[in-house]
Amino acid sequence: MKKFKHVITTLAFILIETASINAQIKVNVNLNVLPDWGPAKYERVDYYYMPEYDIYYNANQRQFIYLEGKNWVFANELPNRYAQVNLYNTYKVVINEPKPYLHHDVYVVKYKGYKKGHYKQLTRKDYEKGKHHKKDKHKHEDHDD
Repeated sequence: MKKFKHVITTLAFILIETASINAQIKVNVNLNVLPDWGPAKYERVDYYYMPEYDIYYNANQRQFIYLEGKNWVFANELPNRYAQVNLYNTYKVVINEPKPYLHHDVYVVKYKGYKKGHYKQLTRKDYEKGKHHKKDKHKHEDHDD
């Protein structure tokens, strides 16, 4: 009976340790791939949506997603038609849900107010350089839609 309890205790310990390691890996992987131009202070980002240009960015895959005709294109870089896009200055909405571009009609309506003009966001690059003591001019919200 003692041997059985020891085996159960050991298995429980291994399961707990494995779960803990997996949780740490998921967080660390995402934190290391977030671009400098992304908004500061987010611990988790699946996608950025840039309403001004109707572009998505998959943070985990490091890919831009944009419409070409009626099809979504996945690319590591934006094509020439987006040459004017300044990723540091355009407003980015954090969306933590799978494939938000499939609900593009919802996001276009929800964030239409950000299509015109630039709304200053503190970027990860600014935050890491120590500019975080300056107040962010726009309310910082996490959009888990």
